[in-house]
Amino acid sequence: MSSAEELRPVPHSRDQIAGGFNAHDVHSKHETQHPAALAEALKAVRRAPDTPSDSNSDSGYEARDKPLQSVLLRRRAEIDSYDNSASDTPEILPLDNPELDQKSSPEQLHQSLSTPEFHSSSSGKKTYVVASDDAELREILRRGLEREREKLSPNRREKLRDMVFTRQFSAFDRQNQDAANSPFHGFYVLFWIGLAIYIIKMGAENWRKTGNPLGTNEIMKSMFRRDVVVLLFSDGVMCGLTGVSWVIQRLVFLHYIDWNRSGWVLQNIWQTFFIASVVGLTLVRDWPWTHTVFFVLHGLVMLMKQHSYAFYNGHLSSLYKKRQSLLLKLKQLESISPVTSPSLTSPRVSALSTSHLAHPPSADEYQERRRSLSKSRPADQNDIENISRVIEAENPLDMEQLQIFERLIKWEADALTDELRGKATDPTHYYPNNLTLMNHYEYIVLPTVVYELQYPRSETINWLYVAEKTCALFGIIFVMIMISQAFIYPVVMRTVYMKEAGWTVAQRFREFPWLLSDLIFPFMMEYLLAWYLIWETVLNILAELTCFADRSFYDAWWNSVSWDQYARDWNRPVHNFLLRHVYHSSISSMRVNKHTATLITFFLSACVHELVMWCIFKKLRGYLLILQMCQLPLVRMSRTKWLRNQKTVGNMIFWIGIFTGPSLLCSLYLIL
Repeated sequence: MSSAEELRPVPHSRDQIAGGFNAHDVHSKHETQHPAALAEALKAVRRAPDTPSDSNSDSGYEARDKPLQSVLLRRRAEIDSYDNSASDTPEILPLDNPELDQKSSPEQLHQSLSTPEFHSSSSGKKTYVVASDDAELREILRRGLEREREKLSPNRREKLRDMVFTRQFSAFDRQNQDAANSPFHGFYVLFWIGLAIYIIKMGAENWRKTGNPLGTNEIMKSMFRRDVVVLLFSDGVMCGLTGVSWVIQRLVFLHYIDWNRSGWVLQNIWQTFFIASVVGLTLVRDWPWTHTVFFVLHGLVMLMKQHSYAFYNGHLSSLYKKRQSLLLKLKQLESISPVTSPSLTSPRVSALSTSHLAHPPSADEYQERRRSLSKSRPADQNDIENISRVIEAENPLDMEQLQIFERLIKWEADALTDELRGKATDPTHYYPNNLTLMNHYEYIVLPTVVYELQYPRSETINWLYVAEKTCALFGIIFVMIMISQAFIYPVVMRTVYMKEAGWTVAQRFREFPWLLSDLIFPFMMEYLLAWYLIWETVLNILAELTCFADRSFYDAWWNSVSWDQYARDWNRPVHNFLLRHVYHSSISSMRVNKHTATLITFFLSACVHELVMWCIFKKLRGYLLILQMCQLPLVRMSRTKWLRNQKTVGNMIFWIGIFTGPSLLCSLYLIL
């Protein structure tokens, strides 16, 4: 049963589940039907402490039973930060209009609210009044408070975080109208003109001295001296071997292995072997640093892609297995004949939780219900599990039990169906229809490391755009080689000479300030060009060739006022991976709080960066790991009352770190 038809909502034969509304319907429903008063139910608005993570949650409210005073509720947009803390709470303002008191009739209130002063504010935001004695509203407030308490609990369980992919362009892309209309666009043009003039001048001087625009050209010679074909062949084999993760998922779907038992263990063993082989090959072949950097970084990208593919599909395989079990129980239930007298079989209808049947089955509603049950009830008191045991035992059931049991099972199955669809709109992308070899390798070439069932796609390929970005790609590589050859290579050779001449550490360290000053400007330029090369040219070329429409590969990281903002905006694809598969996964699987999850995320990222430095310099020092972990106290410092609102000072501190960090690290690795 692996066709797309399996994922259709289960038809309701005995009773149709009554339609309801969710939290997003509060505005429309209560503005028209209940224009009365909302009271002190919204008085205790709870807000979780901020952490450097992405926010994607709701605020909780505490409901009370006493009569409520009239208040005005105004919606406020959520702010996307790095953690999962509570979003900004709605602004609650008392009504000053004496006509809108509790003695007013709903018709009078609605007529009053129809005036422009109550439908909009100075900022253009719509306002509305809701009733305090509405049962559905109370249920929404109760669920919001439960969600807020759940976020603060160290024992919370979460599903894999949903990532929203939309059609958009990168900030410096000429197709981005916001960038084209920016008042600073002229400085962007000036930068490239100035860089072109400087490179031409440098090439002319090299030609006059050596007869070659690249000078002595040692870097280019080391890049193409040997193993170029071996490097490309090895990279192709490495990408092809990612299909092992697809094989594991097929075995999981065919029930040869269970993802929750041996499946994830097997996947982690394979991932360890994969990255060890990537690093080991660079050591065996003794590749130059250019080959090593390319191969190791690409290997890390393939590792993240496999991990995201495997663990997202592994999560869906568990849901699919559960849905299949529910459908089997539903067939067994339909074959049971009801008894005429009231049945004494447990669970009784009165003991079951049926409030969720008023809401349409959905993935969000299902996850919210799971969290609520896991917190308020022991595992052995789960309604569906109890019903399944009764059906399996073929105990006598009356008509009311049969109807309620059927409705509960159908609601659960339909909610699981919705989650198996994910964000996909094409049935061929629903799980398990997505488990094809073509789907896997299509994902491997997409410019993202977070797996989703379906992504927004563009209709055609603009080959002129591809040619433009390709020219930019090779042009930037040429500029980077010239800067390295003219300014960085001589410094590196000087340190090599000092070591070969037998200089002591103290003697070499006395040269440290001069090495650092010589490397600051060229490393800063290389840092910016390397970022532009990867995130603006390479990823956009891949996006255009694969018709990948979401090209938000970075945000305005140059405006960062803290290091956590920089971590979010510098590299959005990897940030999204760490957010879903490290930060949120550590909270759900390891039962840690948000601060510990943030520490784990930063530490893992620092270890990976240190691995790359070890592959380049063939020495393990930990300088990069230490400096990257120092970002955490700097983040805390940026949130103090002295720096919280000092954006210019924060941006200066950030740029000083970016300006000195790369050259400082390189100097330390060269000297010590």
